[in-house]
This record gives sequence, structure tokens and C-alpha cells, in this order.
Amino acid sequence: MRLVLVGPPGAGKGTQAQFLASRYLIPHISTGDIFRANLKAQTPLGLKAKAFMDAGQLVPDEVTNEMVKDRLTHGDLANGFLLDGFPRNTVQAEVLRDFLVDAKTPLDAVLELAIDNEIIVKRLSSRRTCKDCGAPAAPEAAVCTACGGGLYQREDDKEEVIAKRLSVYQDQTAPIIDFYRAEGLLVTISADGEVSEITNRAISALSRVQG
Repeated sequence: MRLVLVGPPGAGKGTQAQFLASRYLIPHISTGDIFRANLKAQTPLGLKAKAFMDAGQLVPDEVTNEMVKDRLTHGDLANGFLLDGFPRNTVQAEVLRDFLVDAKTPLDAVLELAIDNEIIVKRLSSRRTCKDCGAPAAPEAAVCTACGGGLYQREDDKEEVIAKRLSVYQDQTAPIIDFYRAEGLLVTISADGEVSEITNRAISALSRVQG
């Protein structure tokens, strides 16, 4: 199974990616992990990305594209992969499509986690994080259930920051939904509800893709 997972911040992509990767026995590939691995190993692409980051600039699509394409050549992808955080725009989507078609390993599906902005704002703005171990905590928790540490609200979980992140997603990333719909690859499920419910929806939807 070769999947791309898309959806706005707060839709639960990271959580669902872990469950789906385990279900289909495929690596969960996030762009964050790819960047960190290249930076740590000081690969030529990592050094190129670091030069932009040190200058306070965004890493260009060309560098990100090359990092992802390099990762997709690794030997652990025999059963497929789940891409999370890439592509972020239609240019990247086109690059990914052409690369996979050339490799004769096209995508099987693009799973969209759809959820209303109001629910996202409520979900993220009520989220708290442990000051000591960094674990997420339930909204009603007084202390961290993992280590007993104090809790705080991250800057990017404040309502005004969430609104900005959603606006950026709508402008830059949401257009890939139409791109993949036109490609006949889009599978959309609701990301509202309990984690297990969403996982079951995803598995059911993807089972229809597998036939």
C-alpha cells in the first residue's frame, strides 16, 4: 500500500499515520523525520537545507523534493509507504507523481482527514503539554499522567496561532485535495470522533481501494 495522508493541522494525521503504518506493515515517512536524518548525517542535501535554515530562509521545494525522492529509494519500502507532510503543494504533488510513475510504483490512494475548522480550534486550544517530558495531556488533566509534571499551553496551540496555521493550510496545501481528486486517488473520511473510530473509518475506506 502506497499512501499519502493529508489534512489540516489538528486533524490527527500523526496519530492515524502510526496506526495505519502498523496495520499495513509500511514505514511512516514524515518530512520532519527526513529533514532531521539528513541534517544529523550531514548529507549533501542536509547541508544544503541547513544553509537556508541558518540564513533564516525557507528550504526550497527543490531540496525537499530531492530529500523525499532519496528516501523513497530505500530498501525498506517493499510493501509500500505512508507519506505524512508531503506533498504540501501541487508542484510537490506533481514531482511525486512523476517520480513514482517513473519508478513504476504509483500511489494507491490519498487519504484526506476532513474536519471543520471550529472543531480543530477547540481541539488544539484545549490541548496541554507536559513541561518536563513533553507528553500531551488530556484537557481535564491537572498534571502529566506520564511523569506527574506540570502542564502548559504551547504557543502554536493558542487560538490566534491556530487560525493562522489553518489559513496557511487553506492557501498552500488544500489545493492538493483537488489535484488528487482529479487524479482519481482521493479518499475522504471524517476526522471527528474518537481515535479508534477514525482509524476504523480509514481502514474501511482503504479496503475498498484495495478491492
